[in-house]
Amino acid sequence: MDAWIWIVIAAVAIAAVVLIAMMSMRKRQTSQLQERFGSEYDRTVDDAGDQREAERELRDREKRHDDLEIGPLSEETRARYADEWQGVQARFVDEPEEAVRDADRLVQQVMGERGYPTDDDFEHRAADVSVDHPEVVDNYREGYALWRRYDEANGDGQTEDLRQAMVHFRALFEDLLEADRVGEVS
Repeated sequence: MDAWIWIVIAAVAIAAVVLIAMMSMRKRQTSQLQERFGSEYDRTVDDAGDQREAERELRDREKRHDDLEIGPLSEETRARYADEWQGVQARFVDEPEEAVRDADRLVQQVMGERGYPTDDDFEHRAADVSVDHPEVVDNYREGYALWRRYDEANGDGQTEDLRQAMVHFRALFEDLLEADRVGEVS
């Protein structure tokens, strides 16, 4: 065989190896993102309509997160927030609208104290918190959507929406309080 045929065969073989390596790396990256983000991965893919774009968004979230200084709450701070939540929850019976407003505010305060940016719009806050709390960020989104729907109805919404919003906010709130507790060994 001529030398040029061997060169073509070698080039095709190298290209095939590179292609297989790239596909394997991409599959590994996809698996890592799916494992880290869980159902948030699927939601992001659905929203983006394109897997590559969604994965780029999730990697961008991870990069933004790496620049944040997320830290645990002290035991005293955790106890103070837990007590404050109990007060908000107890007020729900007599003042459901105000209680949900305070629950949303309290979630944002805890996020801020942990080191998450809270000046951004809701979607940015949810995206930032999804990196550490992908299993409960759906609760945050659902609670916020229920609260907005009630608020946009000028108080004519359903009290059940407010109750559900409280339940959803509580899931993220509790996760934020418990995450990386000071003094615990991970």
